[in-house]
Order: sequence, then structure tokens, then C-alpha cells
Amino acid sequence: MSEIDPALIECYRSTLYRVNATPAFTLQIGVESKELRELHRLHGGTSAFLTACNPYSQQLSEAENIARQENLRADLVAEGCVVIDGVGQHPSNGWPGEPSFLALNISFSLARALGKKYEQNAILLNLAAGKPELVLLR
Repeated sequence: MSEIDPALIECYRSTLYRVNATPAFTLQIGVESKELRELHRLHGGTSAFLTACNPYSQQLSEAENIARQENLRADLVAEGCVVIDGVGQHPSNGWPGEPSFLALNISFSLARALGKKYEQNAILLNLAAGKPELVLLR
């Protein structure tokens, strides 16, 4: 059971998660990604797609979100993660895209802890198979 509105969970499930790697690619929950599998091969077997923006889906100012993202990046780098910029955006609901990071070589426990630290409802966990899973945090 989750505290998160089921409609919001459905939005997360249909959001597109763009990874600004070279070349760029898009992740979708439950859909295998050969590009992600290749990054896992190069940088460790797991990754997570995370943001620090808009805690608990409450929209903050651009300046507040930028500061939160800088802190998240610093936390990820301090933990030895390879960090690639990205953005999560629903294709049709009008919510602005959220700056995000694909963090490579991150443990599930660290990804969860950072998601909770930055007051997120959910994160994407990507295991070695390259198939993103939605992980609810509340």
C-alpha cells in the first residue's frame, strides 16, 4: 500500500526518462534498453534514474530545483557514481520536464536513501538486464 495517489503512479509509469548520453536514449518503465545494458557493462551492473526536483510532486521554483539538483549530483559523485544528465517528462500531461540524473554503479540501498533524502515519491531502479522498474518510496 502506498500513500501516493494512484493517478500519480500511473503518470510515473507512462513518463519518458531521457538520458543525455552519447548517443541520447529514452527509458520507459518495463521496457528493456540495449543502451542501458551497454552502460551497465561499462560502468557497473546497476543504475538509478533520480531527481531532487519538486519534492513529493510539489512544484518549486527553478532556482530551488537547480540547487537541489546540484546537491544530489554532489552526493552521487561523492559515492563514486558515474552521473549522466537526463530529464523525466510525461508525453502529454503538461507537467514540465524534471531535470534528472542517471546514476551508474549505484546500489539499491543508496538509490532509495537518496530518493528519500530529496523527498521523492519514487525512483527508477535499473538492474543489469536494462529494464527500468518503478520503486515507490512512500
